[in-house]
Amino acid sequence: MNFSEKVLAQGNDLPIKTNLPVHSGKVRSVYWLSPEDSKRLIDEKNYPIAPESDLAVMVISDRISAFECIWRGEGNMQGVPGKGASLNAISNHWFKMFKSLGLADSHILDVPHPLVWIVQKAKPVMIEAICRQYITGSMWRSYVKGERSICGIELENDLQKDQKLSELLITPSTKGILKNLRGVPAIDDVNISRSDIEANLSAFKFKCMEDIDLYEKLLREGFNAISNELAKLNQIFVDTKFEFGYVKDADGKEKLIYMDEVGTPDSSRIWDGDDYQNGKIIENSKEVFRKLLLSHFADPDILVNKDRMEERYALARDNELPQEVMMTVSETYLSIASKITNSNIDLSDNPRQEILDSLNDRYDLIQ
Repeated sequence: MNFSEKVLAQGNDLPIKTNLPVHSGKVRSVYWLSPEDSKRLIDEKNYPIAPESDLAVMVISDRISAFECIWRGEGNMQGVPGKGASLNAISNHWFKMFKSLGLADSHILDVPHPLVWIVQKAKPVMIEAICRQYITGSMWRSYVKGERSICGIELENDLQKDQKLSELLITPSTKGILKNLRGVPAIDDVNISRSDIEANLSAFKFKCMEDIDLYEKLLREGFNAISNELAKLNQIFVDTKFEFGYVKDADGKEKLIYMDEVGTPDSSRIWDGDDYQNGKIIENSKEVFRKLLLSHFADPDILVNKDRMEERYALARDNELPQEVMMTVSETYLSIASKITNSNIDLSDNPRQEILDSLNDRYDLIQ
């Protein structure tokens, strides 16, 4: 089977109706709709939002990034089969659960295709909110170097690698480079404390002090809700990233919502429960891919040493990974998505054409 044909290599070159440049990240591409098309869809689909809200079509590709690079496989495999659909299905599952629990809405209004969302434009809070239940990854690497404080939280002295923490830690970092903030360096993804957020409330785009309490409540309760559901599948929710923003509801009132993605193998660490009890760490997240990359190349320091970025970019540009590496990662994503959603994730035969057909037939959004 030619798996490369089942991969959506990029999502930023589709003839979707938009008057603005397509915003393209490492994985997702965003097409902002015109005010006329936004209003038409709100009316036609009865979306429960303010009639003047801006909408966008968000397309997720199957590209895979790690160590700040995009990677590809042999045989023109420009991504991981099923990855995009798995991420969308998992996020949508958790967002629906959050809404059913009365926590908060998300930016998703509609799902025309497994690789596509129609979303409400949100004003993002400029924080990447990380929740940690175990000490691992970058937190452990800092701890080994002797650091005992993270985001204003003091850590115990006798912690062991991959140990469960005595409480869930909220360890936020900046989203993008924020300048002229009191006590916060102008660096992307720099750790911050709650007091930093309080001192720079408007710069982080919070509306009021009470919303900091709300964001922390949504973090804790959202994390615990996912953790409890994963525990039923004998999976451990180790850590994850949340993002938030403001939108207007049907009455024009602003509210804080979940946005981006949540509880996915890209934004979280998920461990197998049985193996953890037996002293082994088996990842069901993108960590699988990172570890495969580190073991694949003769000099893995290139992948972790930020002083060797040009070499790293060249490594990603000039190397096709073995197909079995890409398919191992595919199986990881498809397997955990099927467990979480209790349904199979089908691979599209021609994802690009399927997306165009779905957006043309029911939404009239193709030029």
